[in-house]
Amino acid sequence: MEKKKIVSIEDRIPKLKEARKKKANRRLLFYLAVFFVLISIIVYLQSPLSHIKQIDINDNYVLSKEDVIKISDVALDTNIWMLNTGSTKKKVENHPVIESVTVKRKLPFTVEINVNEHHIVGFLKEESMYHPILENGMIITKSNIPYTGNNPLLTNFDHDDYLTRMAIELNELPEDISNLISEVSWEPTEKNKHKIVLYMNDGFIVHSTMRDFADKMKSYPSIVSQLDEGEKGIIHMGVGTYFEKLE
Repeated sequence: MEKKKIVSIEDRIPKLKEARKKKANRRLLFYLAVFFVLISIIVYLQSPLSHIKQIDINDNYVLSKEDVIKISDVALDTNIWMLNTGSTKKKVENHPVIESVTVKRKLPFTVEINVNEHHIVGFLKEESMYHPILENGMIITKSNIPYTGNNPLLTNFDHDDYLTRMAIELNELPEDISNLISEVSWEPTEKNKHKIVLYMNDGFIVHSTMRDFADKMKSYPSIVSQLDEGEKGIIHMGVGTYFEKLE
């Protein structure tokens, strides 16, 4: 029968003491590490290292960088962790030019604000000034956006309701058709307050109405393609569609 090796308690005590000592040392090192991490965090939060040093504004076109920063209320040299991104987002989104926005912290000291503005659908001419018109019908009277001819020019719109209606219709147009429009003039009559006259970049004139304008204009390329080359005239797109040749 195999004999069992007997280890006396005296032999085991040094090993138990050594194991307990190592365990205590590991626990002390853990507590010290946690302590120094907490101290480092406190020092960081109280130091200029946690202050906002840079504010990046992206995808702005109508509003300037300075405009977005002003309405966001984000200030340099304030604690980046005291920034309430949700509150900042709401402040920027309350501006009528802004459709949506995201606010992010980019450590160590940058705040990034990405804006999505309402589209410019045209320009309103007032004397010698050209004001951008947004898809929601808002007119931007203070801006540095030049009129380049890439958007339709809206003339004679002296009634806000009709201007808003026209802006909504223009926003629903496919871009390739919108680019064909040089000018939209509001020409109301007693029978039709929604009458508009369009001057196209390809030389045609279109008489139409604001009602379902976007849907009607989608057929414009097809109508033009059926006309003889060199023909110019008026394309009537109201209740019915027909071409009036001009000599």
